[in-house]
Amino acid sequence: MIVEIKTQTAFDEAIQNSSLSVVHFQADWADQCAQVNELLDALASQQTYSSIKFFSCPAEDLSEVSVKYKIEAVPTVILFKSGKAIEVINGADTAKITELVKKHNNASGDDKGVSLEERLKALINKSKVMLFMKGDRDVPRCGFSKKMIEILNDTKVPYETFDILTDEEVRQGLKTYSEWPTYPQLYVNGELIGGLDIIKEMVESGDLETTLKA
Repeated sequence: MIVEIKTQTAFDEAIQNSSLSVVHFQADWADQCAQVNELLDALASQQTYSSIKFFSCPAEDLSEVSVKYKIEAVPTVILFKSGKAIEVINGADTAKITELVKKHNNASGDDKGVSLEERLKALINKSKVMLFMKGDRDVPRCGFSKKMIEILNDTKVPYETFDILTDEEVRQGLKTYSEWPTYPQLYVNGELIGGLDIIKEMVESGDLETTLKA
């Protein structure tokens, strides 16, 4: 969850996390800020980043803070560790934000000893029905993912999603692990069912709901 910072005192407290604090300097009128907020929401929901604190800071309202950290435009994301700014990302560069959050999360030792295969297995088995897609169930970021969400919603079966755009290692690693080169990918009980074309065929044959509820 992203926490909104409303005062300078709250800002000073927010950046003291010894692991990592991610602060998004933003403004409501800037469309690109909404894109960054979506990304940070997705990252904040992942257990991998549970020790990281995510914040949004109204750059214009807290002008003294913005001047101190030389915020010239929004969105700007700054990574802090123990009160010190360690990375600055200007603009809605979601790939760079994800890369640096992951880099400094790993540097903190949060993923120490956990292999990619173990991570993938844990994610696949996070829910009985697990969908790896571009975006999430509320904001799909490609037509194939959007259609898959529509199909799953029609079944009324509970499911979870993982946004592969927030983690390049998972995005590439899952292709090899599952021997399936495209997204979305749907898993049931830890087993790959397939992509959108296969799911459409299962809808037409009437097998999809049976498989999802098995």
